[in-house]
Amino acid sequence: MKTDILVDTKGMACPMPIVKAKKALDGLLPGQVMEVHSTDKGSVNDFQAWVKQTKHELLKHEEENNVFKFFVKKV
Repeated sequence: MKTDILVDTKGMACPMPIVKAKKALDGLLPGQVMEVHSTDKGSVNDFQAWVKQTKHELLKHEEENNVFKFFVKKV
């Protein structure tokens, strides 16, 4: 999947992955896609709730080698 920005939050605990993601997403244009990498297990629920609350689109999330990857499209 083509992404416009990669936000690496590996090693950070809640709420920092969301804080970093929000800051990065604020700099994107509508339709652009952000990829976030996190090692925080709680980030799965956090990102689903945050995307729903902010009305952005969670295109997909996956786990690979204990790294959670989120693909968020700015609306």
